[in-house]
Formats: sequence, C-alpha cells, structure tokens
Amino acid sequence: MIRKLLVSLFLLVSISGLHAEDGSRLWLRQDGTANATVECLLHSLVLDKAQAELKQFWKGNPVSLQLFSDAEHVALGREGYTIRTSGENIVLGSVSEAGLLYAAYHLLRLQAMGEDIASLDIRERPAYDVRILNHWDNLDGTIERGYAGHSLWKWEELPGTVSSRYEAYARANASIGINATVLNNVNASPEMLSTDYLQKVKVLADIFRPYNIKVYLSVNFASPMVLGKLSTADPLDKNVSAWWKAKVQEIYSLIPDFGGFLVKANSEGQPGPCDYHRTHAEGANMMAEALKPYGGIVMWRAFVYSPSDNDRAKQAYLEFQPLDGKFLDNVIVQVKNGPIDFQPREPYSPLFGAMKHTPLMVEFQVTQEYLGHSNHLAYLAPMWKEFFDYVAPNTIQAVSGVANIGDEANWCGNDLAQANWYAFGRLAWNPELTSEAIVQEWLKQTFTTDTKFTGPMEDMMMRSREAVVDYMMPLGLHHIFAWGHHYGPEPWCTIPGARPDWLPSYYHQADKEGLGFDRSHTGSNAVAQYPESLAKQFDSIDTCPEEFLLWFHHVPWKHQMKSGATLWDELCRHYEQGLKETRSFCQTWEEMKPYVDAERYNAIAERLQIQANDAVWWKDACLLYFQTFSKMPFPKDVERPVYKLKKLMKVKLPISNYERPTPDMLPRDGKIPAYKE
Repeated sequence: MIRKLLVSLFLLVSISGLHAEDGSRLWLRQDGTANATVECLLHSLVLDKAQAELKQFWKGNPVSLQLFSDAEHVALGREGYTIRTSGENIVLGSVSEAGLLYAAYHLLRLQAMGEDIASLDIRERPAYDVRILNHWDNLDGTIERGYAGHSLWKWEELPGTVSSRYEAYARANASIGINATVLNNVNASPEMLSTDYLQKVKVLADIFRPYNIKVYLSVNFASPMVLGKLSTADPLDKNVSAWWKAKVQEIYSLIPDFGGFLVKANSEGQPGPCDYHRTHAEGANMMAEALKPYGGIVMWRAFVYSPSDNDRAKQAYLEFQPLDGKFLDNVIVQVKNGPIDFQPREPYSPLFGAMKHTPLMVEFQVTQEYLGHSNHLAYLAPMWKEFFDYVAPNTIQAVSGVANIGDEANWCGNDLAQANWYAFGRLAWNPELTSEAIVQEWLKQTFTTDTKFTGPMEDMMMRSREAVVDYMMPLGLHHIFAWGHHYGPEPWCTIPGARPDWLPSYYHQADKEGLGFDRSHTGSNAVAQYPESLAKQFDSIDTCPEEFLLWFHHVPWKHQMKSGATLWDELCRHYEQGLKETRSFCQTWEEMKPYVDAERYNAIAERLQIQANDAVWWKDACLLYFQTFSKMPFPKDVERPVYKLKKLMKVKLPISNYERPTPDMLPRDGKIPAYKE
C-alpha cells in the first residue's frame, strides 16, 4: 500500500513538474491564488478579463479600474493608460476598456519583476495602432518557416472542438501589447475565404476579442476565380470588385471587428494585379474599397522580385516608389526591414523614407528562417533596434512580425526563442525601449529575478545575434544558405535551371579578385536608392560601414580593413569569433544550472550544443570554399578546419522548409551523416 502511494505521488509530482516546467507558461508564470481586491463599476468582455487577471494574480494594494475622458487620458489615445498610487489604492485609468486591460498586464509585469510598486505614476501610449503577428500557417497544419511543430489552429476540429491553447495564445499576446493577428500564410489558399473556413475563423475571433485582438486573413488575389468561378481576377473588372464586396460583407456579418486583409501579390508565383497589366495600387485599392465601409484595412506586401537584370535588392523600390501617393488611405504597404529577405544583417530597405505620401509598416521576422531555425540562440531585439537607428519610429504606421509560434509545448521550439516573441510585442508597443531592458523583463518573468542569473544571461542574449552574423555571414555577406530550407551553409550551391537570384553565387560574387556584391555607382547602383548622405557613405569602399562592406562592394582579398588586416584575414577572424561565442554560450548556460529547472535546462543545453557544432560547420564550409578563390592561408590565430570541403559539399539535409533538423542529421565532431545523393 505504501509503495503504491509513493509511486502515485512520484507520478503526480512528475506530471505536474512536466506541466509546470515545459515552457508552456511562457513569461506568465505568477502564482494564481492571489484573490485580490479589484473594483470596477462597469462590465464587458475586456473589462471582465482585466479584472479576472488582477484578482487571480495581483498581491498588492486594492486596484480600481476607471474610464476617464479628461484631456490627459484622451491624449494617450484609445489604448493608452495611466497607473497611479492614490492613498492605499492603485488606480488604472484609460479612455477605453482595452487600455485598462494593458494597464492590468503592466501592473502584473512590475510585480513579476520584483519592481518597487509603493508609489506609481506611469503614463503609457502605444507607438502604433496596429501591432500584428503574421502567421505563415497553412490549412493542412504545416507552417512555412515554422520550427515549433504544427499550426496552433486545428482547422479540422473547428468550429466544434476548441483548444485551450487558443485563449492562452491570446492572453500571451495581450500581455505584451499585441492587438492583431493574421491567421494564415501569405502564400494563401483561396479556400481560406470559403464560408466553411470563415465559420472556423469566427470561433477564433470570438476567443480573441476579450483580449482586444483583431483577426486578419491573408488572401489569394485569384480567390474570385477559384471560389466565385469568375473568368478573371482583374481588379478593374466590375464583377471582380462586386465579388470582393460581397465576400467582405459576409466576413463582417460573422466577425464585426474583422481587421482586414494581408496580401502577397505578384511575388514568388503568387497571382496579382500585374497579371492583368494593373498596378499594385489598383489591386490594393479595389480591396480597400470593399473594406472601407467597415473600417477594415489592406496590408499590401512590398516583397516582390522577378527574374530580371535588376539587382534583386533594388526591385521593391523600383516597383513601389513610383506608386507613392496612389494608394487609398486604408492601404498600408508592408515592407520587410531589409531589401532582400530577413538576412542575419541587412541595411534597411530604402523604401522607408522614399514613399512620403503612403502609409508604410515594417515587417520583421520573429521566426528564425535564416538564423539557425529554433536550434540556434539569436535574440533579435538588437537587430530590430538597428533598423530603428536608421528609420525613425514615427515615420511608419504599424509593425508586423512573422510569428515563431507552433503547437510544441514551449510554443517556439526553443525556450530562449520565446524572448523574440516577447521582444517583438514590447518593441511594437514602444520602439524606444532598449534591447537590454526588454531581455531583463523577459528573463525575470520567465526564469528568476536572481541577478546571478539575469546578469550573465542578459550578456549572453545581447551577444547572440552578432555571434550568428559572425559565424554565418559577416561583413555584409548574405544569402549563402542551403537550397530550399535555408539551414546551414551552401555558398557553392548550383541548381540546374534555377534563377540566378535564387543561388548564393549571385550574392557573394566570389572570384580570384575578391568577394561581395558591387552595389556602388560602378555596379548596380543600389546605393542611389538611399538618401544622399547615406548613398555617399555606402558608395565608397573607404567610408562604407564594415558590417555592410560586402553588401555594397566587391572587395579585393588583400584590401586593408580598419583593423589593419586584409579582408581575407578579417573574414577568417569573424568566423572564428562567432564560433568562440557559441562555445562561451554553452559554458555560461552550464553555470546557470542551479537557477533553472531540469527540463528547461536540458532542452536549452541541447540547442546550444547544436549551435556550437553548427558554427564549426559554417566556419569550415565558408572559409574552405572562399579559400579556393583567395588562395590565401588561414591566419595563425584561427582554428584549423575539422572538415574537408569535398565532404561538406555533399551535405543535403533531409528536411523541408516546414521543420528544423534534428541533431542526428547534422555535421558534428568532424563527422558528416551519410545522405543519398
């Protein structure tokens, strides 16, 4: 009997421990037994949610939620708020229910971080009205560039079975100020707009509404042909326009607060207005007219490139800048942060600042398509802050982030990757926040407030993105990834019949003279798309920032860098530095073991070791390959290669672009797994 009780107790502890420490609680890990005193004279879906959060988790003085209409609160906008100590009470104030919800989460965040809450006087206003996640989820449950399992949305079960993860997802987003979500892939299936699927979308919208989250959908431009059986999708055809208006009316009859459409058109094979010799503005405006009576918007992506003689980095600018001022006011052009495609480092897209009469929004990538998937640590707030160093936050209208969320227990495939979801929300709310402040918030809420943990971990997280740049593509190198899935190096990649701009050699341009893409006035002249002062700086090999040198210039191997070293030696030392950093991350994490539960400690330790192994793979593959052009020896202070180039060139990972590789697939300790040619 005693033995049975002990076994039962052991199982109970094991199960509860797995549930508690599998990463599923994200940064929302406070004890939920507070039973706090909360006063609010009004009731609604959103207000009731704010009150419930405070009653369950707040452990301080009584809290009062109040709606104000005075000048101060009006100036803070619909979602702004104040938090103030008033005698023995704390008063949360806003002009809206949504503002009070965000104030409640702010107060709980202060508590979780161990901040002084004795005398509060806080005023907050979000920088943007639309702070939106873009899911690249497909109707079959796969996620393009998704590295945390399958989609959260179990379409086959809806509208009947409702997962508890849906509300947990909404709660996590609301806690960091995200107020909108696009449910499906920009490579959209027309079926998403069918009546059957709209009924499923309605279920999610109803769950998200109490958390002040609006639902948006990616739409396929050819939907009228597929669903409406029309012979064309020409945006100037009256039947096409009528179809979209009827479809929008149907959507709003089901989802009154529907946000609008995200559109990828005439890019990577997707249909669009250019198929009918119409402009992007004509296509976007047709949809915008259908949405306008309901307050909906169109987010029209500027990610376009086609096979041409033009430098791919120039194409979005060439296609969109002439359309400045021609979009309706409920169209926002959504531009990736860089001119190519979410590389570990890019200069900012020159479209920002070049379309002064068109609302623009930035598209960041939270999922790590080009940064080691969820196997590698890459804290991305410093990357996004680098963008804002060049693009003033007040010059754009909204912020979007391609989500890194899947159905794995820890949501993101790597517990440390949760920091990027968190950082995206916080920067979308306030782009003036520092990367350091954000990561401290996340660490304290997700693990512990002990400075012996948060200090070393902040340092490690802050160094992580630069480490990835160093061991993958330093000094402005870009797009030298493996074909298709973009995991691992393949600077030698050749695919019969592939477009040149799909292949690494198009970007690195390695030859016996040097390395890099000439975008100066003597090359593609992409520098001319930037403001004059920057164009002049980027155009000269002597004044171009070295982090962008190989982006804008084809540089001789023996070119003298600022350090005094040749380009070749400098390149080698960057790869070496990146490798050393990944090894130091493993050591730092080992020292953190006393502060972390066993489950998350072991899971993160495994990922960090994969990253360190991959850094060797990247360093050896790239340097051995580029050495075939430079013909120069490795510097004495750079670790000798452990792999042979001939063998590395045979690596073909057996994965699709929907998943990350497992450790057994990857080169490690000088050994390369055998794959079929």
